[in-house]
Amino acid sequence: MRDLNIALVQTQLHWHDAATNRQHFADKVAGIQDTDLIILPEMFTTGFTMDSATQAEPAETQTLEWMQALAVRQQAVITGSVSTSHAGNCVNRLYWVRPDGTYSSYDKRHLFAMAGEHHAYSAGRQRLIVELHGWRICPLICYDLRFPVWSRNKDDYDLLVYVANWPDKRRRHWINLLTARAIENQCWCIGVNRIGTDGNRHHYAGDSLVCDPLGDIVADAGDHDTVIKLSLSREMLQQTRKQLPFLRDADNFQLLT
Repeated sequence: MRDLNIALVQTQLHWHDAATNRQHFADKVAGIQDTDLIILPEMFTTGFTMDSATQAEPAETQTLEWMQALAVRQQAVITGSVSTSHAGNCVNRLYWVRPDGTYSSYDKRHLFAMAGEHHAYSAGRQRLIVELHGWRICPLICYDLRFPVWSRNKDDYDLLVYVANWPDKRRRHWINLLTARAIENQCWCIGVNRIGTDGNRHHYAGDSLVCDPLGDIVADAGDHDTVIKLSLSREMLQQTRKQLPFLRDADNFQLLT
């Protein structure tokens, strides 16, 4: 396990225009070098759309192939979520695409009923834990952030990642919940959000953050169109858990899905 070099891509999205968004993100990451992990927002090809009937992309087609090519070009893991159709259902699917072209996926567990997401998509049932240079990483999606049981560290991850389209009118919740997830799970915690206004006139203020295992914010994108590059300290993670061994006292439970 070594320090992990990451890049957070915070930018606007073009509503229901996958081809333009793919080109936009390809341009944004083109200059990123010596990075292990590049993180894109939730539904980065469409914006947070409930029009899954026309916008959901068949699994393992255009955007996944684009992510695979980008991961090879950048020699980094690329992750972000996409409106996806699979086995007769639509899901909000996060792809975790490695530089060798292999990938894993996670389907969003908690669907945002206030926007009708539960009518447009099916909920996932399993968390995903992936490994990168000795780091155990749990990638989740937006509304999952509000549910600490689903995010609970059972000593099975070191880094928690949320990709999101989180509206600015609840930005205080976003910031407070990200820091809380870092503190309670004694992990590095990253939230990558978008900026701009979507096709439903919802505004997004960004606030993409990196929180250390003590809950301190070490990087904040504010409301800028930007790429944040940062190195996550392995030593800081290990020392925090050694000096404050709170995880060993956590309640033992089994989650029934």
